Amino acid sequence: MAGPLQGIKVVEFTSVVLGPWACQILGDMGADVIKVEPPVGDTNRNLGPNRNNSDMSALFMTCNRNKRSIVLDLKSPEGQEAALKLAVDADVMIHNFRPQAMVKLGLDYDAVKAVNPEIIYCATYGYSKKGPYGDKGALDDSIQAGSGVAMLMSMVEGEPRYLPTIIADKTTGMAVVNAVTAALFYKERHGKGQEIEVPMYETMVSFVMAEHQWGQTFEPPIGKAGYVRLMSEHRRPYKTKDGYIAVLPYWDNHWKTFCEIVERPDMLTDPRFKDMKSRLANIDVSYAETGKALSKKTTAEWLELLAPTNVPHMIVNTLDGLIDDQQLVESGFWELHDHPTEGKIRMGKSPYNFSKTGTEITRLPPRLGEQSEEILREAGYSDEDIVKMFEQGITKGPA
Repeated sequence: MAGPLQGIKVVEFTSVVLGPWACQILGDMGADVIKVEPPVGDTNRNLGPNRNNSDMSALFMTCNRNKRSIVLDLKSPEGQEAALKLAVDADVMIHNFRPQAMVKLGLDYDAVKAVNPEIIYCATYGYSKKGPYGDKGALDDSIQAGSGVAMLMSMVEGEPRYLPTIIADKTTGMAVVNAVTAALFYKERHGKGQEIEVPMYETMVSFVMAEHQWGQTFEPPIGKAGYVRLMSEHRRPYKTKDGYIAVLPYWDNHWKTFCEIVERPDMLTDPRFKDMKSRLANIDVSYAETGKALSKKTTAEWLELLAPTNVPHMIVNTLDGLIDDQQLVESGFWELHDHPTEGKIRMGKSPYNFSKTGTEITRLPPRLGEQSEEILREAGYSDEDIVKMFEQGITKGPA
């Protein structure tokens, strides 16, 4: 089944996770994604386990399916010229270089627009070029620190901590997809491309402050920033007799059902817990009492009791446990594929389910420069031109 973005050509100049993951999502939706890599390849080609001592590492594999790879040395005039030729008939170009770097390479928006006025040009990097941080480099840790994520952890852990996931990269990656698909819709309606900027810092501040702006929402402020329920030291999976469980009796009807299940009628009549507002005002006590109640039975016993109710609850999975999770297995989330050089690999399919269009894995992660020759020929280069580019090191194919 064809994806919703079938017929859309995306030229990608990105590395690490933010850009590659965003472009992979576009590829899952059917776009033809051309990944332009330097001669040494995307830096993530060598991060994580690999099977053949190759440049097809785990982290690269999970962020780069449904793409074709071409190598171009963008430091050479010939490589820059080839990059512009790829943009001539592209719908979208995405890069995660800092703004001044693209100017030096001759691939800034004005240069690309000159060869393709209708292109959607998306730049994603650390900080908006409109502010004083615009030229600063950035990676996930520095954005977690600057956006307040690390300090949120200090409120419950006692010191600033980074979340053990690259939340800034992936959140911004999804913002890139949102922005690009919105621009494609505008182009469909009005026939015009545009330049898009998706900075990590501003994206993550927006993400964090959606709930944590709190008292700072008003001017003058009527309280500090920080959603108090999320700041409680007791907000964590609850210990049971033999493990852990996640339970959140959030709404008033949840609370009533929960108190009945745990046989704590006193919590149901306690004025501190009579409604959501009261429980929020006494959140530490509410969480603590919930934890005491859940410590009386095993995880399996609570899962059985909670299953027929509408009280939100869930097992506490390990990362390895996700591979065999019943929901993920039976919904077909995990797929096994035979890669031509890397053997059998596991991929988590797109989580989006369209009723009229598909999202599927049509191309496995490419080897470095696997489609260099094919893409150059599509861009109008002759066989003789392509041979010269290989000989001069402007492009290359897989080892």
